[in-house]
Amino acid sequence: MLYKQSFQGKIQVYTGCGKGKTTAAVGLAIRAYGQGLRVSIIQFMKTGDSGEIKFLKAHTDIPVFSYGIDAFSDKASPNPLAIREARKALDKARELIKQKRQDALILDEINCAAWFNLISVEDIVSLIKERPEDMELILTGRYADERIIRQADLVTEMKEIKHPWKNGLEARKGIEY
Repeated sequence: MLYKQSFQGKIQVYTGCGKGKTTAAVGLAIRAYGQGLRVSIIQFMKTGDSGEIKFLKAHTDIPVFSYGIDAFSDKASPNPLAIREARKALDKARELIKQKRQDALILDEINCAAWFNLISVEDIVSLIKERPEDMELILTGRYADERIIRQADLVTEMKEIKHPWKNGLEARKGIEY
């Protein structure tokens, strides 16, 4: 790590119903990578086909691990395959935390995975407690639980004011994904 002696990792949460949580986390990843930090990204409930992730894979050596299925989850009756994928993502996060090789670890959509009952909030709190003190941990996704927010050093809520999808516009390649 570039400035390990003075670096103390923090816990950041990007949540809310507005657009930009993953994009903000990827921006942080690029910033950290540009400063010589070791960064990894684990995506919950995603297949790794967004523009940001394609860019990272093509232009950096930031490892991105995507665990998701091509289907929406039902909170009341979660898809067993989606649960398995979320647990794989959780196991990968634990593995990277135990290795202590990351300066920054992004857990993209982990809050949604808990909200959709694919993993538990207790699992996330446990991860937070396991992380080394010199690791920045970034958790994204709507519906961040209050227990996670209490553990965080920085919480940013993305709030939707107006969005064209409310007028029937579908997600646009390169803009929304």
